[in-house]
Amino acid sequence: MSKIRARGENVRSFIIANVEKHPDDIAKVTAGKFGITRQAVNKHLQKLVEEQALVQSGHTRNLTYRLSPLAEWSKDYVLNDQLAEDVVWRQDIVPALGIMSDNVMEIWNYGFTEMFNNAIDHSEAKKIRIFFIKTATTTQIVVADDGIGIFRKIQQALDLIDERHAVLELAKGKLTTDPDNHTGEGIFFTSRMFDDFDIFSGGTHFSHKFGDEEDWILEQDRFASGTTVWMKLSNHTARTTRKVFEKFTSDDEFGFTKTVVPVKLAQYGEEMLVSRSQAKRLLARIDRFKTVILDFDGVDSIGQAFADEVFRVFVNKHPQIEILEYKCNPAVKRMIKRTRSAK
Repeated sequence: MSKIRARGENVRSFIIANVEKHPDDIAKVTAGKFGITRQAVNKHLQKLVEEQALVQSGHTRNLTYRLSPLAEWSKDYVLNDQLAEDVVWRQDIVPALGIMSDNVMEIWNYGFTEMFNNAIDHSEAKKIRIFFIKTATTTQIVVADDGIGIFRKIQQALDLIDERHAVLELAKGKLTTDPDNHTGEGIFFTSRMFDDFDIFSGGTHFSHKFGDEEDWILEQDRFASGTTVWMKLSNHTARTTRKVFEKFTSDDEFGFTKTVVPVKLAQYGEEMLVSRSQAKRLLARIDRFKTVILDFDGVDSIGQAFADEVFRVFVNKHPQIEILEYKCNPAVKRMIKRTRSAK
């Protein structure tokens, strides 16, 4: 009996650990993992629902499952001179997070205070709302404001083509509309510390998942106003803020000297990267770094003028900057090689 009981606990532990990734097919995934029938898995699922570890929704073949929240709340904050991110962190977020390892608390401390401060200093909002959800495996925090919208503000401040162009600038890092008071590093590093990081504003959605070098622009229905930042992190991650900082440091001074630029963000729709103006858009502000890694993932080809502007003209003008390419397909590699050989 003890072996059967232990196996049942293993099955249920697996369900708890994987249900967020597989809310619609957790029964199938679990059956395959343990070599048991879906009917047997369903018994474990029902037990977890009865124990209030899982929440079940839908009917019959369209059942979905999610972890029951251990804590779930929202709170509005009115912007005024007394509102401060460290006070909100200490009074509201720390108690809600509860006991967690130091590295997890450090990530949340950095990410939450950076995003809440951005809303205070840059959003031109009247109100900020926090949504907080903690389950047995992950915590999610949403910081939403009713202000001008982050991509719109960056577009106006930098005189960019449109709001989508602002995502490319955010992905590079060292971007701020208030250089006297901010370094522009907060969003860049925060987006790379969390398992999932998303910004919704206007008609644009910026998304980054931990482990992915690229950032994504996704179209969406336009928000009425404001900016919504969503952060999600495993309660048991071994990740540290220091490791994330070190990844983008190329000297002993712990300065932000290295960046990864997703080249695909320089594209609009189905257009090809062929012109010098596209290359200049990609290269804007990267002279602030010592090492720049151009990530060509998702880029099918590049034109001669685009390649020449990046790998000959810019390199010759900025010999102190190291330009590296990453995830190039054979066609892109050939064009880069041809351009470099023509120096």
